[in-house]
Amino acid sequence: LAAALKADRCDIYTDVDGVYTTDPRIVPRARKLERISYEEMLELASVGAKVLQTRSVELAMKERVRVQVLSSFEDKPGSLVVDEDEIMEKPIVSGIAYSRDEAKVTLRRVPDRPGVAAKVFGPLSAANVNVDMIVQNIGADGSTDMTFTVGRADLPRATDILEKARAELGYEALIADPDVAKISVVGIGMRTHAGVASTMFRALAEKGINIQVISTSEIKVSVLVAADYTELAVRALHTAYGLDA
Repeated sequence: LAAALKADRCDIYTDVDGVYTTDPRIVPRARKLERISYEEMLELASVGAKVLQTRSVELAMKERVRVQVLSSFEDKPGSLVVDEDEIMEKPIVSGIAYSRDEAKVTLRRVPDRPGVAAKVFGPLSAANVNVDMIVQNIGADGSTDMTFTVGRADLPRATDILEKARAELGYEALIADPDVAKISVVGIGMRTHAGVASTMFRALAEKGINIQVISTSEIKVSVLVAADYTELAVRALHTAYGLDA
């Protein structure tokens, strides 16, 4: 509507007074961001931040509509979601998000031959099971291990599909783990700064948190950890990237 009316800005009133560096309920020292880019907000929304719905950010970015997130309950400045060019100081990491709605599936000793990945993920796609992080080990003895994540609600459906296709896929065992969480660090400054991932891995290692799966994009690094370590991981990373207020 804001785009169609060619409005200067779209104000969205919600139950929080802006976009924070992470969930203030987990990290009391989390601070509100005055500005955040469309790309960063889109990544944060897609990996667990509940402030804005992903589709709204996509539309805002496409139509270049500035969005302001404000509180419905308090009269105070909010956070602006804007084009990257409007942000003078580009932080290396703008925010840390987490999602507990993840489940991990591992297929042990899958035959290592062309087309096997298509046979695994094709039926899942046909059943509208969204697959996120994927890791495949180096093949040995003609077989390989394949690990990926799905939404926790989709886990029973995914395992049922894969078990029915076991004879065709030829894997040795299926291991499902619903007790995992995805932790993501997001920032447009990653494009021009090295060492973001190593800082993340070091901070988690110092807390004794084992990383199960890693995935990256241009402005995001995500890791999968045991669900019990979610809050500890978020706090450790918030401190490691200097986001504590």
